[in-house]
Amino acid sequence: MAERVYPADSPPVSGQFSDNFSSGEFPRKPATYVIQVPKDQIYHVPPPENAHRFQHLSKKKVHTSRCRCCFCSALAAIFILIVLAGISLAVVYLVFRPQAPKYSVEGFSVSGINLLSPSPSSPKFNVTVMSRNGNGKFGIYYEKGSTVDVFYEDVDLCKGGLPVFYQPAKNVTVVKTVLTGSKIQLTSGIRKEMRDHLSEKILPFKLKIRAPVKTKIGSVKTWTINVNINCYVTVDKLTAPSRIVSSKCSHDVDLW
Repeated sequence: MAERVYPADSPPVSGQFSDNFSSGEFPRKPATYVIQVPKDQIYHVPPPENAHRFQHLSKKKVHTSRCRCCFCSALAAIFILIVLAGISLAVVYLVFRPQAPKYSVEGFSVSGINLLSPSPSSPKFNVTVMSRNGNGKFGIYYEKGSTVDVFYEDVDLCKGGLPVFYQPAKNVTVVKTVLTGSKIQLTSGIRKEMRDHLSEKILPFKLKIRAPVKTKIGSVKTWTINVNINCYVTVDKLTAPSRIVSSKCSHDVDLW
């Protein structure tokens, strides 16, 4: 009779795991690998919101650069115009050698001021001004809108204006104007001071003229400029006819 063969006993499972833990060893994790790829070979698709943001920033940048270009172009144009204007003025000065006109007061009579009464006065001044244009090729247009005032110290006594006229080159023009004031109240101190000056026959006044003018060179007129004339006039009395004791005038020009 055949002999039976029995399989060998397998080691207990619990014993196998207990031996591993008791030895301090753990099961190894699956192996990992690092693959390096060049950056320029990586294809990345941005999210949709990034694309919208990029378009918005691109439009804003284009708009800003256009504004900057317009601003720079405007500045360059203004600079060129200023340079051309300066060159033109320099050429005109070198070719024509312009001279400023000269002004003087030739007549100055006063009436209507009562220094003995505290009542308001209504003064009247008859003023004659002479203008000398020494330019050989410049004519001067005296236009509307001029103002003429007479002051005693800081008191504005009367107002008026110059007539409109044209003064040719190399010409002397005499202009007469009548200035009036209404209800001018003089303080007792001013009246006393004027009486003291009158006793010495040296009563000082200030004549202030502002006249808009244009100059004419050949057939070309310039823009309107303002001539400011200040004259210090001393007369001997407050009744007509009065005599001018002294007179001195100065002037300046506002180009714009």
